[in-house]
Amino acid sequence: MTVTAVSRCLNLLEILAGEREAMELSELATRLEIPASAAHRLVTTLADQGWVRQDAHSQKYALSLRMSVLAFRNLDGRNVPDVVQSALTRLAGETREYCRLAILEGEDLVWVARAQGAVTGLRYDPDMGQEIVLHATANGKAWLATLSEEEALKIVYSRGFKANRELGPNSARNVDELRALLRQTREQGFGSSVEEAEAGTAALAVPFRTGPEPDAPVAGTVSIAGPLLRIRESRWPELVTELHATAAELAQIWPLRARQRDVPDYASIARNNVRVQK
Repeated sequence: MTVTAVSRCLNLLEILAGEREAMELSELATRLEIPASAAHRLVTTLADQGWVRQDAHSQKYALSLRMSVLAFRNLDGRNVPDVVQSALTRLAGETREYCRLAILEGEDLVWVARAQGAVTGLRYDPDMGQEIVLHATANGKAWLATLSEEEALKIVYSRGFKANRELGPNSARNVDELRALLRQTREQGFGSSVEEAEAGTAALAVPFRTGPEPDAPVAGTVSIAGPLLRIRESRWPELVTELHATAAELAQIWPLRARQRDVPDYASIARNNVRVQK
């Protein structure tokens, strides 16, 4: 398979992952900007491998559950949910808002855990598969602000100020606006987003590190988000205090994640020893 074919397969999977309903072959071809015959070869190959399924009645295509299984297997292998969910659940309970955790993967942040604390009124339940647009989210700015200005601007500039989804009316549109937002983030000690990632919502975020040392590498970000009517600026000091407490807790337990991952599988070792003795 050529590099171009691999790239098209990955793009196709991303397109299907972003849609709730199955898609027509013609629509996939249009989105991929390739002939329908080429799109058909791609989905047929992916269907044969179990990544895509075709509806028997509509003949439309959708992702199979194999992708979800693979994602959960990867998270389980990293021991991410076990070591962070209790901290995130506590934060959601204290703030009565929607809380999420993202981990750093190269130059990207990826959602890995969430907890819903809102029990009455409007509930904010965004898609966990949604892209974290660095320049338009509290999480993105919280992380970018830990870098030098040159490095942060270089990362965002290389991607541009557009996204694969509609952003809010207040998102940065150029380097000068982003520079001002990152300066504000450093001064206030947390990332904030008011109708930047999407209209009608606000969010606050702080980074957490791989250990309690101040110079430990950044592991990811933790955030609180909700309707603009609830995440009012008058609440920010209270919410940020809770975020910093959670970030400190995560920094304490994050090394445990690495130790859990490195613990030998004694059950497997025992089974292998038995086979050897036989």
